[in-house]
Amino acid sequence: MESYEALLATLALTMGVSWASGINLYAALLVLGLGGASGNIDLPPDLEVLQSPLVMLAAGLMYFVEFFVDKTPGADTAWDTLHTFIRIPAGAILAAGAVGDVTPALAIAAGIMGGSLSATSHATKAGTRLLINTSPEPFSNWTASVSEDLLVVGGLWAALNHPILFLALLVVFVALVIYLLPKIWRLVKTIVVKIGEFVGLVDKHKVRQLT
Repeated sequence: MESYEALLATLALTMGVSWASGINLYAALLVLGLGGASGNIDLPPDLEVLQSPLVMLAAGLMYFVEFFVDKTPGADTAWDTLHTFIRIPAGAILAAGAVGDVTPALAIAAGIMGGSLSATSHATKAGTRLLINTSPEPFSNWTASVSEDLLVVGGLWAALNHPILFLALLVVFVALVIYLLPKIWRLVKTIVVKIGEFVGLVDKHKVRQLT
């Protein structure tokens, strides 16, 4: 029974850190680092480096920058685009570290799954933000940004304290993403094409021929 609970806890932590890194990597690093340093979280050996004051300081500084950039229409999309090359690899590395001292094959498998999950959550966030940016007011960006931060903290708390609940909610999240993500990116593509037509970068007649 204890081994079963340990397996669930490891699985939830592995999926939790990769999922959270795709939404807000620096918030996830801070939660894990502060939790480990305070003794509230028992981090696997490969993730204990997150408790380092230097790592927490760097994560805190980057979170401070992201806190403001993420609430600025347009700048948030540019930030998300840049972090495509940061959040996804970080999610894979964190997932591999979360499984603890295991065989290299299992660590690689965890990294592959973690990278895929962080890519999924990142794509969902980035696509949703592109749609939100079509609204002229900034309040929707602020609401989305704060909600994402709370989601990361709440999700990691659930992964660490209620792994079964977190894994169940994660299954729901993945199912929703499979259903919604193609629709979100279809809308994003339509908006980008219309903007291109408006500024003269896209020939609307060619677009109609292609579609």
